[in-house]
Amino acid sequence: MATPLQQAERRAAPHEDHHNVSPSDIAVGVVIGRTSEFFDFFVFSIACVLIFPARLFSFLDPLEGTLASFVLLALAFVARPFGTVIFMAIDRAFGRETKLTLALLVLGTSTVAMGLVPSYDVLGWWAILVMALLRIGQGIALGGAWDGLPSLLALSVKPEKRGFYAMIPQLGAPIGLIVAALLFAYLLLNVSAADFLDWGWRYPFFVAFAINVVALFARLRIVASTEFRTLFETSELRASGVRETLREDGRGMILGIFVPLASFAMFHMVTIFPLSWVFLYSGDAPEAVLFSLAIGAAAGIVSIIASGYLADWIGRRQLLLLGALGIAMFAIVAPMMLAEGRIGAAAYITVGFVLLGLSFGQSSGAIAAIFGQRNRYTASALVSALSWMFGAGFAPLTALFLASHLGLWAAGLYLISGAFCTIIAIRISPREELETKA
Repeated sequence: MATPLQQAERRAAPHEDHHNVSPSDIAVGVVIGRTSEFFDFFVFSIACVLIFPARLFSFLDPLEGTLASFVLLALAFVARPFGTVIFMAIDRAFGRETKLTLALLVLGTSTVAMGLVPSYDVLGWWAILVMALLRIGQGIALGGAWDGLPSLLALSVKPEKRGFYAMIPQLGAPIGLIVAALLFAYLLLNVSAADFLDWGWRYPFFVAFAINVVALFARLRIVASTEFRTLFETSELRASGVRETLREDGRGMILGIFVPLASFAMFHMVTIFPLSWVFLYSGDAPEAVLFSLAIGAAAGIVSIIASGYLADWIGRRQLLLLGALGIAMFAIVAPMMLAEGRIGAAAYITVGFVLLGLSFGQSSGAIAAIFGQRNRYTASALVSALSWMFGAGFAPLTALFLASHLGLWAAGLYLISGAFCTIIAIRISPREELETKA
């Protein structure tokens, strides 16, 4: 039986003014798009540990400055659902190409402008306010950057391979982290500390703009193609009204928020939290942790790929449940690992990424599988934004605050709470909802 993509290609065959788009083309567009988004995300996150406490919050001690920077980090996650609502309206009124172009323009402009913000010593509180507004702009743009390509990819392959293809969008996260971590590590090793704080830190933000431009053209090539439009119409993957979506799929959206919560919370617990903890409470050079993050992210890539095969073998629901249980067990032993110095921190990051990959690799597919085709496009975008907000948005702030005042065990307890929420959501959801289905 032909897949929806093959049916769309047959209908579009008589036309000669279009590009042929295969599942591999879609996969490339998805990976490039997600990599650019996560690179922007990690550039800002790393700066929240290495740069902003000294430049924007110099009037606070290092711990308070880092916590204040994590408040800025959270702003984008709070703004992201609002961006989804705004850009869904633009999608319905002007089309996907306009929506995506505008969203990535706002994202790139906000990111590059961050690299131009003066320090608190120069601009005072205005520096913090400008950075906060730019961070909100990033969040709104990320809410609008949802292009539907993951859902399109899942519908374009046979059901028995949907677990494998569902993990492809998730590869953008570790790839984006590797590039961001190595870029910052390179600057730290080749620029003096004074120059790094003065101007060296700005380069990753400028690089982010260039990557966004490449990603924009890669994604527009897919979005603007005749096959893409035809397939979206055939599959009913169109922007539905937010009120209509909430009315028809409200229950599924609530479940969808909590199903990936453990992996989204774990996402920050193995990246930004260990970087902040080591930077504040050990004598290790930050570039050593950045290299550990790059190595851990590479292990995460392997784990994400493995999640695709495992999901098609044992089922996505079972894999997500086992992944949440693994995260809960990790949360118990992780504090002891992180307290053991450089080797312990490297082990914490690597083991954490392996567990994260198995769960995170299927989180996007799990969200999309909950909804029928009618509201899948809008519902998936909203649920993803809300789940990132609740799961990851406040994770670094909460974990660092608890660990600094109560001990590392408290950060582990926070992660366990997220794992339990995911386990409960999976257990009460209908069995067929989380599996691979059209």
